[in-house]
Amino acid sequence: MDHPHHEHAHAPTEINRAFLIGITLNTAFVIIEAIAGFYTESLALLTDAGHNLSDVASLLLAMFAFRLSKSKPTSRFTYGYQKSTILVSLANAVLLLVVMGGIGYEAIQRLSTTQVVAGDTIALVAGAGIVINAITALLFFRQKDHDLNVKGACLHLMADALVSAAVVAAGITMPLTGWYWLDPVLGIVVALVVIWSTWSLLRDSIILSLDGVPSSLSTETIREKILQYPSVLDVHHLHIWAMSTTENALTAHLVIPSHLNSGEVFNLKHEIRHTLEHLSIQHATLETETPDDPCLDTHHH
Repeated sequence: MDHPHHEHAHAPTEINRAFLIGITLNTAFVIIEAIAGFYTESLALLTDAGHNLSDVASLLLAMFAFRLSKSKPTSRFTYGYQKSTILVSLANAVLLLVVMGGIGYEAIQRLSTTQVVAGDTIALVAGAGIVINAITALLFFRQKDHDLNVKGACLHLMADALVSAAVVAAGITMPLTGWYWLDPVLGIVVALVVIWSTWSLLRDSIILSLDGVPSSLSTETIREKILQYPSVLDVHHLHIWAMSTTENALTAHLVIPSHLNSGEVFNLKHEIRHTLEHLSIQHATLETETPDDPCLDTHHH
């Protein structure tokens, strides 16, 4: 029974180490790939470098979120600094869309003028990308169940290894067939894939920035779960929002029977909070009222 606990206790140290190694490896590779992309004038390499740069940003964000989740609140920031992870996520999405838009425009311009690129160099650099993405993904694989951001980073890196594989295939094919149009076409395809995956990140980041209900949660489902308790006659003033990219909060007014004593009310709140934790709501503030003594504020439902 001690082994899982012992492994979990060491998880933060292992996750921190995985982040540092992953960020170092990927940053070094982005620099090499960007230099190779400019040297060979390959848009496929440059778009992949832009994509891998987003990996570095994602890893930094995930590490940022992981470390901030351990920080203590202050008298001014009573929830801590966790919300900053959402703002960084929003900035990351906007920057990536701008970069991909610029590269996509350049790729479309180049389609009309076929340009010879060094396919062997492209294949070699992208091949290194497969190795680095795979190694970094494996670093996070063991810890992926401890933290949602870590799981996201792991899946992202595995997908990037596949993108690098497509660039390798194009690098080998171009010198053999003379199909140098594959380079700008692949640049456009990679840019579109990145834009498609980033669009959901942008949408979710905006929703969370505006204190909207996270897409992984359903207000109606949560309302139904609370109303399953016989002692809860009604629920209103139900507000759900994200405190960070990994933690959610809720406030609600519960209408309960007048005959419940303070001990029964305490137990009811405790049970509801336990249910909400299973729905990924880590912070719940529950107010109670009775039909005889309703709350005065009737503006929100």
